[in-house]
Amino acid sequence: MPGSFILVILIIASSLPAIAVYIWFRFAKYQLTLVQFLSALLAGAAAFFPALIFQDFLNIPFSAGGRGPFFYQFFIRIALTEELSRFLVLLIFFWISSNKHGIDKSEYNLSRNLTFNIVKKATAIGLVAGFGFAILESARYAAVQMDISILLLRIFTAALHGACGSRIGAAVVMFRSSPVQAILRIITAIAIHGIYNMMLTMPGFSPIAAYLIAVSALITAIMTIRGGWTSNAALHNTLDNTLDKNKEN
Repeated sequence: MPGSFILVILIIASSLPAIAVYIWFRFAKYQLTLVQFLSALLAGAAAFFPALIFQDFLNIPFSAGGRGPFFYQFFIRIALTEELSRFLVLLIFFWISSNKHGIDKSEYNLSRNLTFNIVKKATAIGLVAGFGFAILESARYAAVQMDISILLLRIFTAALHGACGSRIGAAVVMFRSSPVQAILRIITAIAIHGIYNMMLTMPGFSPIAAYLIAVSALITAIMTIRGGWTSNAALHNTLDNTLDKNKEN
């Protein structure tokens, strides 16, 4: 099968979650314009390049066996570098967006004045950015492997990147006002990403379990954006209390 055809198919496959989310946003009349959606998608794709640099820098050969090299590969060299790259790019994205596309400057200037609605919107932007990362990663896989059999894998991997990206997006805007909550979101994104890679690659684990992790993480991100998760209500109160205290000060 021609390599160019495989490339197109894989990019389309990894784009399906992003297309589905965009349709959902339009029907739900969610507060994310087409320009913001495409900008977030592009920001996520841009995060792919620093991740490659970090991964090449951390490409350490191991002579000894055991679980240590596997942990390093899955959780440090892959998961940590990709989530760190997403964090850095989204940090720049929110800073640039503070005066662009109708976004109120007080919304994404990374200040301590944070509301629950801002966290939800940052979560949505992080979700889209994760899909952008996955699209470019799929192009790389197609160029290297040229194998249509990874089609299904790329769909679930795109869902995983979206779910982890949503946590990183929230972490960026929460970092100053709620650093503990932000760090927890970064850690969970790295953990989910690393566990997915481990279950998908190491013998003894079923790929179905990895797929379920990706789907469940994506569903959780969607519930967070909708604001229907009960734990988010507690976060809402915490953030609003923080805002009130800052106003008093």
